[in-house]
Amino acid sequence: MYQPLADLLRPQSLDDVFGQEHILGEKAILRRLVESGKVPNMIFYGPSGTGKTTVANIIAKQTNRTLYQLNATTASTADIKNIVAQLDTFMAPNGVLLYLDEIQSFNKKQQQSLLEYIENGKITLIASTTENPYFYVFNAILSRSTVFEFKQISAEAALKAVKRAVAFLEERTALQAKPEDGALEYIAGACGGDLRKAMNAVEVLFSAAIPQGDTIALSLEDAKSVTQKSAMRADRDGDNYYDLLSALQKSIRGSDPDAAVHYLARLLEVGQLQSACRRLMVIAAEDVGLAYPMIIPIVKSCVDMALMLGMPEARIPLGDAAVLMATSPKSNTGHVALDAALADVRKGKGGDFPRHLQNVHVDTYTQEREQGYLYPHNFPNRWVKQQYLPDELVGTQYYTYGDNKLEQAAKQYWAAIKGEK
Repeated sequence: MYQPLADLLRPQSLDDVFGQEHILGEKAILRRLVESGKVPNMIFYGPSGTGKTTVANIIAKQTNRTLYQLNATTASTADIKNIVAQLDTFMAPNGVLLYLDEIQSFNKKQQQSLLEYIENGKITLIASTTENPYFYVFNAILSRSTVFEFKQISAEAALKAVKRAVAFLEERTALQAKPEDGALEYIAGACGGDLRKAMNAVEVLFSAAIPQGDTIALSLEDAKSVTQKSAMRADRDGDNYYDLLSALQKSIRGSDPDAAVHYLARLLEVGQLQSACRRLMVIAAEDVGLAYPMIIPIVKSCVDMALMLGMPEARIPLGDAAVLMATSPKSNTGHVALDAALADVRKGKGGDFPRHLQNVHVDTYTQEREQGYLYPHNFPNRWVKQQYLPDELVGTQYYTYGDNKLEQAAKQYWAAIKGEK
């Protein structure tokens, strides 16, 4: 029966697991827990192909526990009941280790059906998820579990796994592989941190190559063909999607044009053109703002052009927008002022309008239409001192001028007009 290369090469010990040194390296906490034999309920959180299932299998083997595996996308409460029925029998003399993949797909009732058994220790739960468990796993399970984050595999670690796979196939086929310069490195980089994808690519590359005597050439062109699109993730309902948008905005806010175009490229590569456009418009107002107000119509024009053009041409105006914003002066004073005002409004502060700011009313008692409003255009420099805030908020300052050139010029202008120092 056919067995995928990724399964054949699944690590059998913690020493063979690639790329998770922060939790599995020498003296790291998860390694120490496994070696102690006292394994708590755990949640493994991280991208696909980073070793979550592999580590669960190793833990079951090293702790001599009966391992049951369920995938929450297809399992039901009945499946859990079937496992519970095995407790305290010769089938599970030391209790059960349940590996529940994609736990975020279980609803609250299904997750709660596990509580009694993980509390009394008859079931040790190792749940895995590609989404942030603090958003997708219910508190009752979280409070009884320890969360371990599995990091995306680096290209360097992936290359070690790729070379190991090639060596295994050489031994199995009795052929000596001759990879073209850059071919294995390309697979390691294009797998997007997913070792399963890298193993599949190596297997296809090796199978498709034509042996020449006792050697087999692995070309860079074939490596590009078998990997095709990189394995970057940006599912609209997934945690990684929001991480990408956040990284884009923070890079532009931090005035790093190289990082800005990198994250924009990742969004465009996975088909998130509209999401990229929306986020760029937000950044224009939120992070550049009053330091360069013309950035807002400029970015809007770039976005309109991109949506009209579609990919791949859309990348041209969007690249301009990202780099322009990353290299522009920054100011968030406008929306910070509004947020402060919103906070007061939500607290019920404000009261009635100053009478002279109201729309013209016929006064009930005096029948006078004059309300005392001073029309600024009738005064020098088109400004006159009068109260605008409600009585309760007189003296409140929401807006503070930013330290950029444009806002400082406005500050000096109004200080001169108003006679302030």
